[in-house]
Amino acid sequence: MTSSTHISRSIRRHRGAAAVALAAATALLTGCSSSDTSGDPLKGDKASGDTVVVGSNNFAESILLADIYGEALKAKGIKVTYRPNIGSRETTYGLLKNGAISVLPEYNGALLAYLDQKAKPKTIEETTSAIEAKLDSKLTLLKPAPAEDKDSVTVNAETAKKYHLTEKSTIADLKDAAKDLVIGASPEFQTRQQGLVGLKDVYGLEFKSFKALDAGGPLTQAALKKDTVQVADLFTTDPTISKEKFVVLQDPQSLFGYENVQPLVYKSALSQKGVDALNAVSAKLDTATLLDLDTQVQSQNKDPLDVAKAWLKSAGLG
Repeated sequence: MTSSTHISRSIRRHRGAAAVALAAATALLTGCSSSDTSGDPLKGDKASGDTVVVGSNNFAESILLADIYGEALKAKGIKVTYRPNIGSRETTYGLLKNGAISVLPEYNGALLAYLDQKAKPKTIEETTSAIEAKLDSKLTLLKPAPAEDKDSVTVNAETAKKYHLTEKSTIADLKDAAKDLVIGASPEFQTRQQGLVGLKDVYGLEFKSFKALDAGGPLTQAALKKDTVQVADLFTTDPTISKEKFVVLQDPQSLFGYENVQPLVYKSALSQKGVDALNAVSAKLDTATLLDLDTQVQSQNKDPLDVAKAWLKSAGLG
């Protein structure tokens, strides 16, 4: 294993890598890695020939899902390269539109909030239809998985005890206390409807301050554990929540909506055989499975590519 392979694997394991890690990843993508990366994911060049480029956002679960998609495509004889850990949706959506990446793991509700902040679908089907109405014509959504992973408003154990918050408490229960609390999340959380904007508009929450961290990753987890922040945006399939006795607050107004895992695809880059392969993955991926796979990567420090291959084999898809 070369040093570039080791660093690439390390970056792939960790949710929400900092900017320096992203820069390192970009520089290393021309070298070998566990997932045959090549080229710079931040350039707009389209993939050549019949290669499907599977990209991921800058957090561990997205990287894991990208590996699952890529290896499922490889199992059908489709040539695949990877562009892991690119960045946030604000970057990856543009790369999809220009064909620089072909396939991206998405979350339907978060994608819809990005495309149309006013949409308030009441079913998964309505969510998909609303996305398709706003989606760039060169892109398409494949079938959603039963698996969901939502953003959440999560408090640490100390804050939960102080304000008498339990797993039955709601985000609205923070309204009076918010002025005394620091909330931590990715920088994008400040301006997203599924973020500070929506928390104020929907629940009337105005926090003491905001601390820019990462996308639910190790920086956010550590800050919440150390009480540097008292509230944070963590993903609901994060194994740290139960390990550290964090409390996820209920979202009765569905600010975070439906968050089913769903492949977003550059239409002309994927054959029907590829479409069928990814739909088969979605059919077998439920929330319990996703949490188990996340735990293997994030708590047990297994390589996401190895975890992806093992699950696909066990599901009859590899």
